[in-house]
Amino acid sequence: MHNLDLSLSDISKIEGKASCEIKIRNGKLQDIKFSIAEYKRFYTQAIRGKDIAALPQLTARICGTCSNAHLLCAVKAVENALAVSVSPQTVNLRKLLNYGLFIRDHALHLYVFVLPDLFGKDSILDFDESDSLEHQMLHNAFIVKAAGNQLGKTVGGRSVHAPFIIPGGFTRLPLTDDLKKTGEQLEKIRPLVLDLIDLFFKKDGRLLRKNLLYASLIDDELSFLSGSLFSSNGDIVGEKKFGDYLEKVIIPYSHATGYKYLGKTYMVGALARLNLAKDKLHKRTVKDTEKYLKIFPSQNIYHNNLAQAIEILHAVDSSLEIINNIKIYPESQVVLQRKESIGVGVVEAPRGTLYYRLEVDAGGKIKNGRIVVPTGQNQIGIEESIRQFIIDNMAAIKDKSSLEHTIESIVRAYDPCMSCASHFLKFRYL
Repeated sequence: MHNLDLSLSDISKIEGKASCEIKIRNGKLQDIKFSIAEYKRFYTQAIRGKDIAALPQLTARICGTCSNAHLLCAVKAVENALAVSVSPQTVNLRKLLNYGLFIRDHALHLYVFVLPDLFGKDSILDFDESDSLEHQMLHNAFIVKAAGNQLGKTVGGRSVHAPFIIPGGFTRLPLTDDLKKTGEQLEKIRPLVLDLIDLFFKKDGRLLRKNLLYASLIDDELSFLSGSLFSSNGDIVGEKKFGDYLEKVIIPYSHATGYKYLGKTYMVGALARLNLAKDKLHKRTVKDTEKYLKIFPSQNIYHNNLAQAIEILHAVDSSLEIINNIKIYPESQVVLQRKESIGVGVVEAPRGTLYYRLEVDAGGKIKNGRIVVPTGQNQIGIEESIRQFIIDNMAAIKDKSSLEHTIESIVRAYDPCMSCASHFLKFRYL
């Protein structure tokens, strides 16, 4: 196709609203613009003057999908600002809350957003229930996602915007019996998750290699909540210094700020984590996914989906180990001693590294805040991946509809989160 103008005004089966415009002239790609349209919500302005203790529940409203990641990151930044130490029990309960988020969020993306691509369907609602595999995958989607939801509810009070987590601990602790019941539910979904991993391994043969830099917060157990920032160029960066490595890039046609890592395009998320730390996965996960893990490290963007499936199993196995060994004991709430300070929090959200930096005055009020979300960090990489696909496959591009679908699948592979809602597809041809 020698000349083509394409405008995807709403990219389907992602979290929120994004668009992409492409111009091809005489068989050459002239222009591409990947735009995030639902991002400028001014949270860093809205939190100014607010008390530091109120911050986590405020910024959790940034996202209705991964709100608990924002809660955990904000709480961590507050605790670091006020030099608050928490108990081992609190650490374990926060891990469980985040593991529940990973299970639920990855399941939503893989079952609901990506599986239709693999089965040649527009939507999971188009799956044929008379087909045994399609019926089983539809059935599994709700069971696996429900298990992640339940883990969030048991620990945090709700699976979204968990009300029980506060700086210093929890306002209410889960009952040991409730955790055990949730553990039984997690054990039951384990075979289903293994089926999902195997399906992506065997059925997803799509290939798009992109030589990106990868970065992730890593500790010895891949808890997603602590450690240092590792990158594929060999850097090991302390959490407090991570922001110094991020270069803000203003993208005039996007509402979202882009980021580079020391001037280089990079990727955060499941693929980055498994490329850098597959040896840190839970030992039970490693045992049962040995043949799949041989793929990593990988430069294939589509392997982010397989990596997410493996992370669901890791979250299940890590949660089960905690639940099987935990005994809940009462704790008194920590009294926050407000002071002038700076606090940094970094966690791994399902979609990648989440960064908070807070400046606090002597009365405990927020003076300034910086929040860097995973999709902002992946935005430039998404555009470059689309660009590379078009350049590499220009001769094979025959019609708009197939190109539209492929571009959407590339965006979905990154699992971006633009806002709290999913939109269906509308095209505008120029």
